[in-house]
Amino acid sequence: MGDEVGDIAERGLAAGRYVGSVTLPPPLHIRRARIVGGTDAPVDVLLERGLITHIGARVPAAGHEIDLDGRYLVPGLWDHHVHFTLGARMRGRLDVSGARSAREAAVLVAARAASEAGFAEPLLGVGFRGASWLDEPTAELLDEAAAGRPVALFASDLHSVWLSTSAAPMFGAPRPGLLWEHDAFAVELAVEKATSADEDGLVADAVAHAAARGVVGIVDMEMADTTSQWARRAAKGIGPMRVSAACYPYLLDETIARGHHTGDAVEGTDAMVRVGPLKVISDGSLGSRTAACYEPYAGTTGVLNVGPSELGDLMARATDNGLACAIHAIGDRANANALDAFAATGARGSIEHAQLIATRDIARFAELRIVASVQPEHALDDISVTDSLWADRKERAFMLASLLDAGIELHLGSDFPVAQLDPWAAIASAVFRTRGARAPWNPRECLTVHQALAASVHSRISVGSVADIVAIEADPLTADVATLRTMPVALTVVAGRVAYLGL
Repeated sequence: MGDEVGDIAERGLAAGRYVGSVTLPPPLHIRRARIVGGTDAPVDVLLERGLITHIGARVPAAGHEIDLDGRYLVPGLWDHHVHFTLGARMRGRLDVSGARSAREAAVLVAARAASEAGFAEPLLGVGFRGASWLDEPTAELLDEAAAGRPVALFASDLHSVWLSTSAAPMFGAPRPGLLWEHDAFAVELAVEKATSADEDGLVADAVAHAAARGVVGIVDMEMADTTSQWARRAAKGIGPMRVSAACYPYLLDETIARGHHTGDAVEGTDAMVRVGPLKVISDGSLGSRTAACYEPYAGTTGVLNVGPSELGDLMARATDNGLACAIHAIGDRANANALDAFAATGARGSIEHAQLIATRDIARFAELRIVASVQPEHALDDISVTDSLWADRKERAFMLASLLDAGIELHLGSDFPVAQLDPWAAIASAVFRTRGARAPWNPRECLTVHQALAASVHSRISVGSVADIVAIEADPLTADVATLRTMPVALTVVAGRVAYLGL
């Protein structure tokens, strides 16, 4: 079994390198930096009061100096779609992403259970991709692998969960085995509530990891009271990181009662945390075969978690009360429903994922000025399942260049923990449509580096702009796929404060 476990694990997600943040006093004087897209001559950059106040060849010495010795500067990077607390908690769980069958996933469960003999807590895992499995993920398979210990394995897309027999009653599930959508989300919430963990410690570690990859801000789609979570974390000194904190329909009344409007600074956070949009999960996912489509695939047309009428009502209430809307839509039917609701309500905001869009809806997307918040890593993760389940429509799947060419604004993200929280991985996938081992997938949808960077930032490196900057070791405009994907970060500054220093 040991050799089999090792073989499966090698196909799993590679572990990241996590580095803690440091504290340096403002103002900051950045010396000898090359601004990406500017002249090749190094310049000095002065950061004061959270702003870039001077850029020039000779800036008088002031404050703490950091000599970049010709390294490259880009604006601070954003991940526009994360489930941050869930991702922080899941980083230590069993990774079954390398399993090519239910049996292989059970082999990994058996190995972990054997190594933790005597543990009473449930065995939790993440990352399975069951759409291409030929065998069935049954409760009995997990029961045997873990010798009766409760087991909950979450799919990589988080839209399905696989439970052992003893885990189902523990987490209030209607039955063991494979559950989808609302049932799976309920189990996820129950697991997070029932399992013990130093949540803020895990989050602080994840924030440090994000800073080490150049992240200055996130849009947090966590299914929780994110404004309160991040206000508490800001008070504890976790960060610095900018957060746009979304809310879900079950918290809409409370959000309205608080008088929160999208863009408002959350009290006590020094404006680092702001109220985000209303998040609605309108359909399922491709990997769980629940994306809502017009035409059948794998014997289904998917699942509408929220029907058109309910979706319109939610978006109208949000809009009337100053909240933008972020609508999860994977299938072409779900995307059309979302566009209908945006048009009917006058709502502003984004469609999250936008993985499959009917050709006739691209022009509507642009006319309504809706942002396409996309995750380029998903396209590469789902190549085989797209080629298999959506073979008749794959030209309309995971479009990037086509959306941009139509005048649609793109925002890049990861959907962490579905994909790694690393904007350079997202940028590289958007630009090259490959991780380097195979030919680019649907290369006509490749973005330029300029376009991918523009979809990943909220600021500029110019006098008067916010002091969110990242120093990197190579010029991204000339980098190959491997260099761009693993871009070494030397410095991350958020609002003029050093979040990461790797020099």
